[in-house]
Amino acid sequence: MNVQHEVQLLVEEIQRLGSKNDEGQISVKFGVLFNDDRCANIFEALVGTLRAAKRKKIVSFEGEMLLQGVHDNVDVILLQE
Repeated sequence: MNVQHEVQLLVEEIQRLGSKNDEGQISVKFGVLFNDDRCANIFEALVGTLRAAKRKKIVSFEGEMLLQGVHDNVDVILLQE
């Protein structure tokens, strides 16, 4: 699977699992994404896909890398749909 395709799938999953924040952007907690069964089946490396999407300015989140447990409450914000 190529990176662009995985990033597009990530956008779809954020739209499915997220909700609009105060700025009108779709946001989802990293823990929700990480623990979702459908996401687990789609993404071999969710963290890598998130980092690629962040580099392309498609999503935003605090820090460089997200880890299960430690960063479960970090918001992943969709910047582009």
